[in-house]
Amino acid sequence: MSREFFPIELENISKRYNIYDRPIDRLKEFVQRNKSYHREFWALKNINFQFKQETTVLLGRNGSGKSTLLRVIANVLQPTSGKVTCRGRVTAILELGAGFQPEYTGRENALLNGMLLGIEKKEMLGLLDEIAEFAEIGEFFDQPISTYSSGMVVRLAFACATNVDPDILIVDEALAVGDIRFEKKCRRRMENLRAAGKTILFVSHNMGMVKYFCDTAVLLNNGEIVATGPVLDIVPQYEEIMESEEGFGAKRAFEVPSLV
Repeated sequence: MSREFFPIELENISKRYNIYDRPIDRLKEFVQRNKSYHREFWALKNINFQFKQETTVLLGRNGSGKSTLLRVIANVLQPTSGKVTCRGRVTAILELGAGFQPEYTGRENALLNGMLLGIEKKEMLGLLDEIAEFAEIGEFFDQPISTYSSGMVVRLAFACATNVDPDILIVDEALAVGDIRFEKKCRRRMENLRAAGKTILFVSHNMGMVKYFCDTAVLLNNGEIVATGPVLDIVPQYEEIMESEEGFGAKRAFEVPSLV
């Protein structure tokens, strides 16, 4: 019997931050190496999980560790301990403009982004027209990123991440910044990637999109996985946490987003 394929495997992933009450405490600790002036904050605590070749959403209240976990998987952050294994080409859309050089043009950033993924320059040059067409930023494609609006940055980031045939796509709530028409266009692209058997991992607070689009949900709380399973089973648990901790009251009804 062949072993089941997992595009992403997490083994005992933990991430610690040292919290200083005052900036001077960091310097004092550096000088007085035998004395501690910080307290520890564990953003992730011993995470073990295997992501299947499907669409998975990370759910949890703010500060639960969702974005930190995405950044560890995308190799933007190094875990304090543990091991991440990703099989295939990984592209990520994280915080606005992450990975872009503001003094470079959109074209130059797209080319650099692809080459950092290990794509040969010749292949990337052949993809630039597709990236420019999808991003729909016109002449700004040849202007510095520093001149872009937030919506234009999202357009370029999504175009760069999805036009290079990724095996794993990571998205951290980035689509919330774009306009409605472009958001629908992005959803269609993600549907195509999903249909092609790609692994999609993302964070979203839009429960309509989550219920429609996702196969599996992972619920985090205080840096730990507290529940996993089919998305329709986990969403009610997430909503219960949000209601109990933030006083949301009655559950809201969410509409399934249109993809046309």
